[in-house]
Amino acid sequence: MSIDFSTRWAWAEVHTGLISHNVAIVAQRTAPVQVWAVVKANGYGHGAIQVANAALAGGATGLCVAIVDEGVALRRAGITAPILLLSEQPAELADLIVGYQLTPTVTTTRGAAVLAASASAADQTVKVHIKVDTGMHRVGVAPNEVVSLASFISSYESLTIEGVYTHFAVADDPSHSANAAQLSTFNSVLDDLSSRGINPPLVHAANSAAALANEPSRFTMVRLGIAMYGLRPGPGVAELCAGLIPAMSLKARVSAVRWVEAGEAVSYGLVRPLTKGSLIATVPIGYADGVPRALGRANIQVLLNGVPRSFAGTITMDQLMIDCESDSSVMVGDEVVLIGKQGVHSVTADDWADALGTIGYEIVCGISPRIFRRYS
Repeated sequence: MSIDFSTRWAWAEVHTGLISHNVAIVAQRTAPVQVWAVVKANGYGHGAIQVANAALAGGATGLCVAIVDEGVALRRAGITAPILLLSEQPAELADLIVGYQLTPTVTTTRGAAVLAASASAADQTVKVHIKVDTGMHRVGVAPNEVVSLASFISSYESLTIEGVYTHFAVADDPSHSANAAQLSTFNSVLDDLSSRGINPPLVHAANSAAALANEPSRFTMVRLGIAMYGLRPGPGVAELCAGLIPAMSLKARVSAVRWVEAGEAVSYGLVRPLTKGSLIATVPIGYADGVPRALGRANIQVLLNGVPRSFAGTITMDQLMIDCESDSSVMVGDEVVLIGKQGVHSVTADDWADALGTIGYEIVCGISPRIFRRYS
C-alpha cells in the first residue's frame, strides 16, 4: 500500500492524464473491440486506484487484476466497473469473489463448483471467464478439456460463461511461430464451443503487444497492460508504440555535496577511484526505493540541472552518489531526475531495463511503496 504523505526528498510523479491518453490511443487503434485495463501489481507501480480511474476515463470498459486483494481494494475505493481476476483463485476465497462482485477465471471443475455454491448461497448469478492454455503452460485448462469444463459450468444456474480467453507467450515478437500456433489452437477451441452452442460475448487473447501487432487476436476484447503506462511491450513492437507517453517520473533532490580528490573512491567497496577531482552529489534514494544496485555499474545516467551525469560508486540502500565533475554550481536542493525529462534530455524505465538486461515492467513495478506518488 502506498504511503499517504511524505517529507522525503525523493518521490514519483504519475500523470494520470497520460494514462487516459495512452488508453484512448490504443482504444482508437483497436476499435471496435473493448479495452480492459490491467491494473495488477498496484497498477504496475503507478497506483492501482488512480490508474483504474484514469483508464476508465480514457475509454476502458473493464479492469484486470491478479489476486482477490487487488480487486477488493478497487471495490472499496468505489470502483464499480467489471474486474476480472486473471487466474483461478483459492477455493476459500469464493465468498469474497462473489461478495465483491469480481469476475473469476475458472480452469477446473472444483473452482467452478465452489463458486457456484457461493453464488447460490448469495442468491446471485456470477459471470465467469474460462482461461485456455494454448501453449504458455502457466495456467489454464487444456484445449481438449474446454468443452467439458464449459458444459460443467453451464450445469449451474448460478454461473454464466461471460468470457473465454488465452495468453500469448511471445506476443512481443510478432514474427515468432508460436503466436500463430497459439492463435490456431484458440480458434479451434472457439469452434468447438460454438458447435455446442456456447458463444461467450467476451473473447480475448491480446495483451498490449498483441493488441498493437496482431489484429486477428483482438476478438471482442483486448487486455491493455504495459502500453497503458507508456512503456513498450518489447523491442519487437517498439515501432508500433508511437504516441504512447510514459506516465511516471522518478525524482529526488540533492541532499549533500562534497569535493573528492582524484584517486579517492566513493561509497561501499571503494570500487571506482576518481580519475580526477570531482564534485560528488549525494541523493537520498537507493535500492530500497527501486533504484537497482546494479544500475550503478551500468551505462545509464541521471539528469541534474539539465545535464546527464553518471553514478559515482555503489548505489546503497537509501542513498546514491552522482559524479558532477567540475560543476561547482550544483547545490543542496537541486532536483535530480532518475526517470523522466529535464530540459532536452530524458531517461526512461525502458532505458534502465535495457541497461540491466530486463524489461520495463520490472523497473516500474519495483519502485518501492515508500516512494510517495504525486498525482496530476
